[in-house]
Amino acid sequence: MQFKRIFTSFMAIIILTLTTLACNLTNDGPPSNAIEIEIVANTSLTPWLQEAIVKFNEAKLETSGRPVYAVLNPLEAGQAVTDIVSGKPTPELWIPDSEVWVNILAERGRLDYQGNCVSIAESPLVIAMWRPIAESLGWPGRSLGWLDIGSLAADPSAWAYYSGGQFGANLRMGHTHPGLSGTGAGTLLAIVQAAELKSEAVSVTDIQQPLVRASVSAFEGTVAWFSPSTDNLGQTMRQRGPDYLGAAVMYESTVINYSDGTPNIVPIYPFEGTFMATHPACIHTAAPDIMKKATEIFRNYLLADEAQQLALTNGLRPVNEQVTLGAPLDVAHGVDLNQPEIVFSAPTVNTIYAIQDLWQAARKDVNLVMLLDISGSMRDDKIENMRGAAIQFVEQMGDDDFITIVAFSKEPILFIDHEQVGTARPQVLSIITDLYAGGDTALYDAIGLGGNLIADSTSSQATNVMVVLTDGQDTNSTNFHFNQHLIDTATANDTTVFTIAYGGDAEEDLLSNLAQQANGNFYLGTKANIDEIYQEMSAAFGGNVGIGR
Repeated sequence: MQFKRIFTSFMAIIILTLTTLACNLTNDGPPSNAIEIEIVANTSLTPWLQEAIVKFNEAKLETSGRPVYAVLNPLEAGQAVTDIVSGKPTPELWIPDSEVWVNILAERGRLDYQGNCVSIAESPLVIAMWRPIAESLGWPGRSLGWLDIGSLAADPSAWAYYSGGQFGANLRMGHTHPGLSGTGAGTLLAIVQAAELKSEAVSVTDIQQPLVRASVSAFEGTVAWFSPSTDNLGQTMRQRGPDYLGAAVMYESTVINYSDGTPNIVPIYPFEGTFMATHPACIHTAAPDIMKKATEIFRNYLLADEAQQLALTNGLRPVNEQVTLGAPLDVAHGVDLNQPEIVFSAPTVNTIYAIQDLWQAARKDVNLVMLLDISGSMRDDKIENMRGAAIQFVEQMGDDDFITIVAFSKEPILFIDHEQVGTARPQVLSIITDLYAGGDTALYDAIGLGGNLIADSTSSQATNVMVVLTDGQDTNSTNFHFNQHLIDTATANDTTVFTIAYGGDAEEDLLSNLAQQANGNFYLGTKANIDEIYQEMSAAFGGNVGIGR
């Protein structure tokens, strides 16, 4: 009997524990009867919406007797348009930077979000700059503009004079890819607005003016990094420091979210004017009534006091006038709420498309050397997935770019040597398709050869880039070893090196070190994410991704 009582008590404790665990697991996800709504929002809103959605889900607000549960999918506006048009699931709520993206979607045959949009927060487009750099240029007493920053980045002697030579030989600039991101398209259109001295929306004719094209070309010739998203740009600037990016174009809220640190980052409000992101929250008009009602409940929550206070805390300008403005929208973060004095009118669909065309013509051509590991360990799914990702990458390169293909196993083999992509694309795609795996890994010799090939083809009119993909350690190099000479060879001629460790056997420390010293990125690649890695690199090189056509 005693044993029976002990056993019964023991089982009761186990059952109670399992019940508690099950309840906890349920609390971590949507309730079983929840109405789940997907929120697609531009990435600059991520810090705010992550907090707001947690609080909203905890509140368990209901419609038709069922709790509403929100899920966030951060996505730049151009990428969201591309995904929706391609047939991917349509979110219940879409929050782009501006309603022009809703109109672009409609122009492509999808009227899903027109007619039911409400602005939920605002943030001006600014030039983010490290405080010591801004102060060396006379900020905050001296006004700076779009064309000023572009001129400083383009002229090393002027940069050295105004900066005192203490922040490197060049001002490295960054902005997002304009086919993917509203801040990228806004950057280019702001240059046009400044060159035309206009605050009202510029036209396609304005964009096509020779002086305007020259201004955009001069600015774009200075850009060292095209980020796939606004939040990624702010994060990269903070993590990589002033030597990697001295200035970048993003929203005021993104500057604030990545400002804190030593030194901090401040927003520069160009005196010519700028765009204001209105962040319209647009409900999917074709969704079932119960989904639309649930989405309205969530949108109303975002407009109410609690969520609007969270918006302020995360650097956004609330649209709810009941929220008292204060930190972090303050002088300590370099914020001036009286700015911008001039707000540019929202662009049209046609000008967004026209600026995409101008950008592809204005950006510097890419001189790319692609190093692909075809050693024996790359057999089967590995090489198949690598071929597919590399093919997509080449398809997205511009016609005027140049490409070199080196595959390596027991030795590096040069398949394509500095050919213009527009004419060589079919041949390049055929070569990648026919690659097969076998043999050892001459990684160091491949990297050394890649550096020498760039030295033979470098030009001031092109950006030198090397992409290295390998799944293993060097086993067969004879001409190069991993030492300073190899690093110097790979990074010479201002070459940006991107490295991909494709699997657990790759020399991650070596590849990471090489990318870091060459102002590139290091990626941990898998069969599942290799497509995404090449897509991100394509954006960084100015590839034809997003809404560009």
